[in-house]
Amino acid sequence: MADRSILVVDDNEINRGILGEIFKDQYNILEAGNGIEAMKSIEENEEKLAAILLDIVMPEMDGYEVLEAMRKKDNLNDSIPVLMITADTSTEAERTSYQKGAADVIHKPFDPVIVDKRVSRTVELFDSKNNLEVQVDDQTRVLKKQFAYLKKQEERLKNSNERVIDTIATIVEFRSMETIYHLKRIKGFVRTLALTAMNNYPELGLNPHLIDVITQASAMHDIGKISVPDSILLKPGRLTSEEFEVMKSHTTRGSEVIESLRDVQDKEYFEICLDICRHHHERYDGGGYPDGLKGDENSIAAQLTAISDAYDALVSDRVYKSAYPVDRAFEMIKNGECGVFSPKILACFEFARPDLERLVAETKAAENAEN
Repeated sequence: MADRSILVVDDNEINRGILGEIFKDQYNILEAGNGIEAMKSIEENEEKLAAILLDIVMPEMDGYEVLEAMRKKDNLNDSIPVLMITADTSTEAERTSYQKGAADVIHKPFDPVIVDKRVSRTVELFDSKNNLEVQVDDQTRVLKKQFAYLKKQEERLKNSNERVIDTIATIVEFRSMETIYHLKRIKGFVRTLALTAMNNYPELGLNPHLIDVITQASAMHDIGKISVPDSILLKPGRLTSEEFEVMKSHTTRGSEVIESLRDVQDKEYFEICLDICRHHHERYDGGGYPDGLKGDENSIAAQLTAISDAYDALVSDRVYKSAYPVDRAFEMIKNGECGVFSPKILACFEFARPDLERLVAETKAAENAEN
């Protein structure tokens, strides 16, 4: 330990000599005759100090004042043990020393064995504590780096999922004679309604992360239309019963497509995409398809996509009809002309109406500008 030092602070030169003699073979001995000299020595040797032996009663700046100065200077007495020197054997003197941050108390006259043991024990305890703190800091830095790496990987995976979803969904929409604005509206409607539901109906279990996943997954709702023949998908007139059954199959066929992507999608994205694709035509009264789910048997993700898809179908031009005005579309949804939706979802639909209509106007303006 020759590279480490002990600072002995006492206005009595004899006391400094006695204490220095005890530790001269173990440490470099530094001396100070008062608190002001002590603080200067502490600042100059902070990294090398193993302990400070500090007299309480001194001129100019006493031991308690030194402890207070050390506390103000980055809580130095938390990293450098201070043992108070005093002839006062009262409980009050010890209590005050501990309260002000001392690690231990050494009484005068000095017993070399006791002093050596107390200082050695205290230094060992502080060394262990400081080493543990260093290890914890090092481990924390490593964990932070690992966490940052995992977050980066998570973001890459998320972006990959989104690209897969958007690419596949866009291909289907082009085949259906839809534009990219259809998907933009669907995702915008879903996010707006989901945020409204989260803020008003916490029992639905929505949170910002889940809303992000549902919003992105909603783009896959019509992936099954890739299996519907053009003669039905692009038919300008009313579908026959047989043709409608084929059109309805896009929910189950789409589920099969999603299943084939199981290994290239994040599990959470996969499950929500699969659910939305199969159940976005279910209705709250059980009158939907393909499984006739009733009430809350259908997930909130599928319910949000269902009302968004129905609303977009009304406000958009399709091969079989022209777009309805937003006022008329709103009333048709509210009156159940597009099937029955959850009262809570309808309440969110009504509350968010201005935002939904604003999105319709913005996307149609952008679409017209392109044309």
